[in-house]
Amino acid sequence: MEKDSVIESSSTLVHKENKKVLIITYYWPPAGGPGVQRWLKFVKYLPDFGIQPIVYIPENPTYPILDENLVQEVSEKAIILKQKIFEPYQLASVFSKNKTKKISSGIIPNQKKQSFLDKTFLWIRGNLFIPDARVYWVKPSVSYLEKYIVDHNIDTIITSGPPHSLHLIGLKLKNKLNVKWFADFRDPWTTIGYHKSLRLSSFAAKKHKFLEHQVLNSADCIIVTSKTTKIEFEAITSKPIAVITNGYDTEQVGKQTLDSKFSLAHIGSFLSERNPIILWESFTELIQEVPDFKFHLQIKLIGAVSQEVLETITRFNLGSYVNNLGYVSHHEAIVHQRKSQVLMLIEIDSQDTKSIIPGKLFEYLVSNRPIIAIGPEDSDFAEIIANTNTGQFVKYSEKMKLKSVILDFYNQFLEGKLQSNGIGLQKYSRKSLTRELAQLINPKV
Repeated sequence: MEKDSVIESSSTLVHKENKKVLIITYYWPPAGGPGVQRWLKFVKYLPDFGIQPIVYIPENPTYPILDENLVQEVSEKAIILKQKIFEPYQLASVFSKNKTKKISSGIIPNQKKQSFLDKTFLWIRGNLFIPDARVYWVKPSVSYLEKYIVDHNIDTIITSGPPHSLHLIGLKLKNKLNVKWFADFRDPWTTIGYHKSLRLSSFAAKKHKFLEHQVLNSADCIIVTSKTTKIEFEAITSKPIAVITNGYDTEQVGKQTLDSKFSLAHIGSFLSERNPIILWESFTELIQEVPDFKFHLQIKLIGAVSQEVLETITRFNLGSYVNNLGYVSHHEAIVHQRKSQVLMLIEIDSQDTKSIIPGKLFEYLVSNRPIIAIGPEDSDFAEIIANTNTGQFVKYSEKMKLKSVILDFYNQFLEGKLQSNGIGLQKYSRKSLTRELAQLINPKV
């Protein structure tokens, strides 16, 4: 009763002229990490365009990362609905809390180093929970939301995945009600890098493809974060597809004093598959070749780092240069972006990942710090870095270019001239991007 009364009192705040939109998402404060930022910021700015956001989230989620500070950023104009969810990860954590937490956050051990327990967890995750471990939230959510949508006269819903189970909620509501449905893909479904690591049976792989096809051909509009994902989906559906990238927001972070060291910071999860051997080789060779380089070098790792990456760093005798800070709050991450001399962006060397544009890129763009990005050829984020004049992109086959870029930045550091001069950044502001979303929802905006 208490929850219903809160919802009802919040509903009275909705202006009659505002269009109501139901947003179904799993990641929401106090969840930390990049997955929460996209819809937290959309919800913040949608009311500015005459749209009332109603956000549906799990009441008892299992988040691999927490950031309590983000709770303060939830818009007071948003109506929040919560329903309980059955989380298999809670049961799995009884056997190994650490392994469960890593797998749920996407950190999958290298296949050659997977233990029997690793392989078992991955097989269960990939074959028994399709499309993912949140699939048990679908049925109760549809039951609850069907009534809520009718009672509150809502004609537009948005689902955000991953987890892609949430798109199944949208699919079922679309089939039951006369609602317009937008399916937002923060990441691709069957072509995401870790999908091949889930030890899928042929049946499970076909089931994923079938569900992906159903969602893409049933939603009224698909929203993706990169042009490559749009091209991939256009081969599956003729439904309209809009590209709305992630972006940056105005952050209340004062002017920072730059690190005294030549610090190169990687912020975010450092997965085993992202382990850039050419980076460690470049550092090792520059230490040997460039006088005093070793006295200035600092490698900052901020976020979850896989054991394989740490072992590789040790193998290259770089451990003494590493400052491993672990996970920090989003606010602290922004501070480190502004303090570090250089920011590193590293993506898996695979054609499957060229569509991935890490959310932190857009915060990097406005940090006034130069970026070194390493990724597969034709990466979508390489084009953004080039067009905004914010750094240098290097393919995994270009070690000499990487060394040259690091050395160039190092020399600018010694001269006190190292900075980034970005251009055309306003298009990636969260408010500008929300305007694009609002125009999709309500073309009259």
